[in-house]
Order: sequence, then structure tokens, then C-alpha cells
Amino acid sequence: MIVKVCGMRDADNIRAVCELGIDMVGFIFYPESSRYVRMISSSAGIIPDYSEERLRESVGKNDEPTLSDNVKRVGVFVDDMPQNIVTRVYNYKLDYVQLHGDESVIACENLRRTIDPDIQPGIQIIKTISMSSADDLKKCEDYHGVVDLFLFDTACESKGGSGKTFDWDMLQSYQGPTPFLLSGGIGPDCLPQLKTFSHPQCVGIDLNSQFEVEPGVKDVEKLKAFLAELN
Repeated sequence: MIVKVCGMRDADNIRAVCELGIDMVGFIFYPESSRYVRMISSSAGIIPDYSEERLRESVGKNDEPTLSDNVKRVGVFVDDMPQNIVTRVYNYKLDYVQLHGDESVIACENLRRTIDPDIQPGIQIIKTISMSSADDLKKCEDYHGVVDLFLFDTACESKGGSGKTFDWDMLQSYQGPTPFLLSGGIGPDCLPQLKTFSHPQCVGIDLNSQFEVEPGVKDVEKLKAFLAELN
């Protein structure tokens, strides 16, 4: 099972979490998020703040990445401008782009053509589908063959990070060919359900708010205990 830990921005915390053997680490480039990897203004112009500078250290500069190649880097964007996404893919050597807003099929297709192969060969695209009812699965239909993964998250007024789960039984209606990650408030209390949940296209889980000591910083020991129990 793929384990993605999202909402990371502190270099030391990222390294510690990646040492637990996770598969993906997610960086949120959405200004409205409390886990946003920020830019700030100064007399020198727009510059990275402490969080972004240290984040760049954690993924490596030039051609010397400090994270294991086994840990894939995911950038999370919400209805962002293509140029902003392309810049982040280049700066952070992203392996995946997660589109967490209302991005169209055409936007997904154009983005892939822009990035692959010139910027990041083989870039993978994740499309988030917000779930409030089984009818939301109809949104998937046009994206088959366009994106590589879906991420099913809890529908909420904000764009993710609600800390709430949704009824996973809704996903039994999903019969599409595109694999998916399960998201939305997954924490230690979800272990019994995770152990019994089964779907042929579910390839992993996305973890975030239920493992935080503060926005953007994860409790390493809590994650370690959860992963040990999950396995």
C-alpha cells in the first residue's frame, strides 16, 4: 500500500518522516492552506521564507537531492496558473502534481504536455475528487486516461485539510480503470476500517492533519506507531 504524507514544509521533519519508509511526501502550494509553503515580500523583493528555503534544502539543490529516490515528491495545487505549477515542478523536482481544485480535463492534458518531457519526464498527475455522495464519482469519468491517480477526499468548504472522513462505502460504486488514494481525516482511529476496507483500485492512503503537532509539522512517533499497526 502506498503511504503519502502531505502538508510537509520543515526540512528536519520531512527527513524524519521519510525515514519511516513512506512512499510519497506532499508539499502544499495553495496560499489559503495553513500548510502553505509560503513566499514573503522584503526589500529585496519576493523571496522564500524560512519554510520554503528549508524545504528546498530537504529536496536538494542542483543535482544532489537529499531525500531518497524511493520517496516521491508531490506538489499540491488548487486552480493555480500553469506557470506557477511548472516552476514548482522544476524547483522541487516534483514527481507528481496533485490538482486539488476544479481543474478541467483540458487543463490536465495541457499541463502534462508542458511538463513532460522537457521539464520533468514521466510526470504523474493526481486529480482530487471531493466526496459528499456516491454521485460525485461521476466526476471521474472524463479524467480516465488523462490522470494517473485519483485522490478521494472529504468534501468541505475549504480545499482539503478538514480532518474529517467520509463514508468509504460510497467508493464501492467506483468501477473506473484509474487507481486511487484514500484521503480525508485518516488517523489512528481509522485503523479498524482500513484493515477491512477493500477495493481493487485502492492503491494507498493519504495522511495529513490527524498526525500533526502543528500545521505542516508531523508527529513522527505517532506516524511510526500507526504504520507499524497498519502493516
